[in-house]
Amino acid sequence: MLHIFLLFSLIFTSTNVLAQDFCVANTASGIVTPSGYPCIMEANVTSDDFAFSGLGVPGNTSNIISAAVTPAFVGQYPAVNGLGLSAARLDLAPGGVIPMHTHPGANELLYVVHGHITCGFISSANKVYLKTLKRGDVMVFPQGLLHFQINAARKRPSLAIVTFSSPNPGLQILDFALFANDLPSSLLEKSTFLDDAQVKKLKGVLGGTG
Repeated sequence: MLHIFLLFSLIFTSTNVLAQDFCVANTASGIVTPSGYPCIMEANVTSDDFAFSGLGVPGNTSNIISAAVTPAFVGQYPAVNGLGLSAARLDLAPGGVIPMHTHPGANELLYVVHGHITCGFISSANKVYLKTLKRGDVMVFPQGLLHFQINAARKRPSLAIVTFSSPNPGLQILDFALFANDLPSSLLEKSTFLDDAQVKKLKGVLGGTG
């Protein structure tokens, strides 16, 4: 029995020696793999690397959607590299909206700090799940599904903090994917059932061509 105990002790000790507690991203390396960025040397890591102050600053909502998303993804917050999570701040001015979009790489959890936000997502069976949230409420959006957020507080801004199950959740906004590129209008008209005038109007608003 003693030799078995010593064997397990050796394995456990070796595993602890080889364990890596974190991998603060070396974003300057220019190397990105499916598992993330390479690590900076642990000797160069400081306490400041694990803290991020960006979510305390209101985003600029003076834009077409009257909203702003301030990310704390691996690109802005290298300490989340390899840890399977990230966060963002969502500012919604009166009338603000985060248009229909997806995160191909992560689930999302939204927490309302103040205000009222109408949120919804559409399942792969095209069922709509819709809820107006108040301060303190949370809502989850499964990975890859189309979803949106709208400020339901008519005359006041709303604020939410969102967390993701990936350091780099990805983002594709449906409106921009359709109308902010050079896909020929004739193909868009056939695939969306919109007429030529509607397609050209949306391309004009969102900067598309073709």
